[in-house]
Amino acid sequence: MTAHWGATRAWVEKQLAGSGERIEHVVRLRGGWSSEMRRLDVAGPGGLRALVLRSFVKPFYLRHAEGLLEREAAVLRLLRSRAELVPAAEPLAVDATARHCDHPSLLMTLLPGTIRLDDRHADARAELLARQLVRIHRIDGLPEEPRPRTYQAWTSPERVRVPERTACPEVWRRAVDVIRRRPPAYRGTFLHRDFHPGNVLFTGDGPDRAEGPDRAEGADRAGRPGRARGLRISGVVDWVETSWGPADLDVAHCATALALLHGVPAGLAFADRYEAAGGRLDPDPAAHLYWRLLDALAFAPDAEKVAVPWREVGRDDLTPELLTRRLEGYVQALLGRYGTVTG
Repeated sequence: MTAHWGATRAWVEKQLAGSGERIEHVVRLRGGWSSEMRRLDVAGPGGLRALVLRSFVKPFYLRHAEGLLEREAAVLRLLRSRAELVPAAEPLAVDATARHCDHPSLLMTLLPGTIRLDDRHADARAELLARQLVRIHRIDGLPEEPRPRTYQAWTSPERVRVPERTACPEVWRRAVDVIRRRPPAYRGTFLHRDFHPGNVLFTGDGPDRAEGPDRAEGADRAGRPGRARGLRISGVVDWVETSWGPADLDVAHCATALALLHGVPAGLAFADRYEAAGGRLDPDPAAHLYWRLLDALAFAPDAEKVAVPWREVGRDDLTPELLTRRLEGYVQALLGRYGTVTG
């Protein structure tokens, strides 16, 4: 159900008054979990343009809204000087404490493109995701900007919920034992912290090549197809969890999402794609396994939390049963590939 937003609309209109703009049309955007998103089509002397309004309405996020929205606004301001590394929205106004709005809100520009979660061209998109994540990890703060907060773990051994009908309880026991150890030492970097296909916008299509900074050759001399024609990343959104921590953790989060969306092999392959694109991961398999499982186990038992917005944008096939099966298979595959140490 869409929350009331009369005061929020009045606040937005006040922000636009100086430029002589007015709201012409409002559309609720689908695919989000933590907040309510609206596209605002506005008109003024300069013509038409579209903005995005993020509002936190759920009780949990209302409690943390001030820190989340202030962090996102600060990161978006930083990214304006890093446009060559990541396409991001421009922040226009923020009311993080709902002093003027019905709910804590952030107003920003609209980025082109759409979320792509279907299986078609999933490999091509995964390659672009890996390249984009490498560029995000090259971001550093400006001298006047503080370093982002240190990452927060999203689960712990005591909080992991094992699927009730699992046929592989030993797999889950081994996985939980891995994250009982102290976190490995790491080389810190700038993290998006919630980087996954649902937070990335794409433009273009077709099985030929990518353009722009992600450009690659189409079919090579042997006739092998390249990436999708014109397919490129046009925006990265949702910077409320931006943190400082190990690159492995960002890679782990995207890899888990890919495993859930497209199957276990897609999740396993993402770290290889990231390293092939120039990214650096922990060379110790046990350390890398720790970060991969720390993320994957946060989705247990069935990843239904992320499936709700994914189904909203067309992935009706992602039933709780399928997601549980994929998550368990992914955890088992990670242990098989990296798991010589269990605690």
